[in-house]
Amino acid sequence: MTTTSHNGLTTDWNGRTVLVTGAEGFIGSTLVDLLVERGARVRAFAHYKPYAEKGHLAHRAEDVELIAGDVRDAGRVMDAVAGCDTVFHLAALIGIPYSYDSPGAYVQVNVNGTENIAEACRRHAVRRLVHTSTSEVYGTALTAPIAESHPLQPQSPYSASKIGADMMALSHWHAFELPVTVVRPFNTYGPRQSARAVIPTILAQLHAGASEIRLGSLSPTRDFTYVTDTARGFLALADCDRALGQVVNLGTGQEIAIGELARMLVAASGRRAEIVVDPARLRPTGSEVERLLSDNRRAREWAGWEPEVTLEEGLKRTSEWVAENLRLFATGRYEV
Repeated sequence: MTTTSHNGLTTDWNGRTVLVTGAEGFIGSTLVDLLVERGARVRAFAHYKPYAEKGHLAHRAEDVELIAGDVRDAGRVMDAVAGCDTVFHLAALIGIPYSYDSPGAYVQVNVNGTENIAEACRRHAVRRLVHTSTSEVYGTALTAPIAESHPLQPQSPYSASKIGADMMALSHWHAFELPVTVVRPFNTYGPRQSARAVIPTILAQLHAGASEIRLGSLSPTRDFTYVTDTARGFLALADCDRALGQVVNLGTGQEIAIGELARMLVAASGRRAEIVVDPARLRPTGSEVERLLSDNRRAREWAGWEPEVTLEEGLKRTSEWVAENLRLFATGRYEV
């Protein structure tokens, strides 16, 4: 499939060899789907599992080259990158609560892993590296909407490791002229997301028949982007020369409080439930990010990207997916 980019250039993925790290994950597998649909030759780099489970890539086993590995293994990464036109680096240790228990693991995977990816891309002279950041690096908004120039605030070990990973990627632009763009998604949601995130957590409880929806703080606001919109943003920025050596937000530019989001999810599910604050789900004092709202002008003006799926429609689609896949969720207990 060929599309026309915002700057008038033809964007054709047909026949390009593309590596996606973290390809088995929620956003990664959605990106793989989009690339395959557009004719790319996709290498899907996923964490090795001895039981050969392909997860969200199972339906793509015949369409992609599956590479089992670990981004901490520099040699394995070097081999995977060889011959690639574009590398989308999504592999990361995610989830904030676990980072309080094992901060060192986040440094090893997120910072050291990114260094391995960047070095392999430099050695193999890839056309573009798209590195995945997170809006968590901004911490609680000091000004809103949050532009890419907003100060970085490491309010959790997870966000600190992602700040380090971003800086490692950008250092290769400044030091070695590696063609890299840092994509900073705000809260992405949709089918395939695990119960560590708030939307599937709520929906899994609802579709399991819970009369109470147990959550952490209800007051923080978030900017939620549907997963296919986020994946389209990755593709748009991979061919946006103005974004070289830059950070670009991907978000809708709209915010909603978690409490109001929960009420929307109750309505989308067609269920009835009371919303209850669970102390076990509260973040440590000083770590809760109270407000995230994106300034997405760079993505719109530089790459011609804009979100297409409304929150109401996205929540409906996600609710239907969770209802059909409830077996994947361990309802009734808090998943770190």
